[in-house]
Amino acid sequence: MAAPKSTEASQLKFELLSATYQSPTNEPFTHTTKLPAPPTTKTTDRTAYLASLRKATAEMQETINKELTSRMEEDKAREAVANGTSNPKVVDEAKEEDNYGEEVVEED
Repeated sequence: MAAPKSTEASQLKFELLSATYQSPTNEPFTHTTKLPAPPTTKTTDRTAYLASLRKATAEMQETINKELTSRMEEDKAREAVANGTSNPKVVDEAKEEDNYGEEVVEED
């Protein structure tokens, strides 16, 4: 993920917030958002810019999560085909969400 960088076009300055994903097995993607640079160094202008940056960052994270989830599903489907299984292992999303970040030992 790259830090915002300044760009000038027709005297209008803006910052770019950009993230790029590349993988040898999945389609790459790039997410870029243009943010108007603060017109002055006044606290109110800088505060407004930071608020828009925070919003853009949250939106970017949501997009990245969706894209990566999609690629994980592609990987699972590809793995199922490689193993000769027609249906990839079905994951209980609710259970996964409940146990997120915790080690769960499956009992037989």
